[in-house]
Amino acid sequence: MCLAIPVQIEAIKDESTAVASIDGIKKEINVSLVEDLAVGDFVIMHVGFALKKLDKDEAEKTLAMFAEISS
Repeated sequence: MCLAIPVQIEAIKDESTAVASIDGIKKEINVSLVEDLAVGDFVIMHVGFALKKLDKDEAEKTLAMFAEISS
């Protein structure tokens, strides 16, 4: 089973690398597959790659479901 999770972009380092945050943990991810990315955007991340932008409301709903499952 593969799992892709919503993460929020905290900083953009260059055209292919950004720093993303998930639950307070920061991770460098590859963003070369996503266009027009800005700090504050949510993306779906899978194995260190941003796959696509995600609407903020949808990202927050998904993160809330993950939190509910893990508690």
